[in-house]
Amino acid sequence: MDLVLLCVFLPLVTVAWGQYGDYYYGPYNYGDNDEWVNVYRQGFNFQCPHGQVIVAIRSVFNKKEGSDRLWNYACMPAAQSLGEPTECWWEEINRAGTEWYQTCSNNGLVAGFQSQYFPSVLDREWQFYCCRYSRRCPYSCWLTTEYPGHYGEDMDMMMYTYDYYIRGATTTFSAVDR
Repeated sequence: MDLVLLCVFLPLVTVAWGQYGDYYYGPYNYGDNDEWVNVYRQGFNFQCPHGQVIVAIRSVFNKKEGSDRLWNYACMPAAQSLGEPTECWWEEINRAGTEWYQTCSNNGLVAGFQSQYFPSVLDREWQFYCCRYSRRCPYSCWLTTEYPGHYGEDMDMMMYTYDYYIRGATTTFSAVDR
């Protein structure tokens, strides 16, 4: 009986041990709670340090400030299994006042954002900074359900484990709600 239990549990322990240390990101350091990468109605450019990717996004909305948001990001080193970044680039701009959906091309992972606010449409345009790594990222893409259910809700989205990465985003736009 002991030999049977050993044969059943040994593969499970081996798999768990192989994942140990690469499984959970520690607490995110956004910096000070009052520290944002932008001020309302202003543009910004945020890039993770070389070899790191975006793993957390925080945002608060303020209708009185032009229906705009403050943004903050956290970066972590990409999993060692991906190797080193081989190239990084800025994707095409997603225009303000439109709905859009975009993922990093060429199997890239999001390592930064650039955004500009446009008061005429009370919206932002976005550009992703993407990096490709020497080993292909094994993934099945899907849209997360961690997003504000209403345009005015605050957002705090985190990737909890390695092998989950931000590859893109989608947005909605309403000419009525702005």
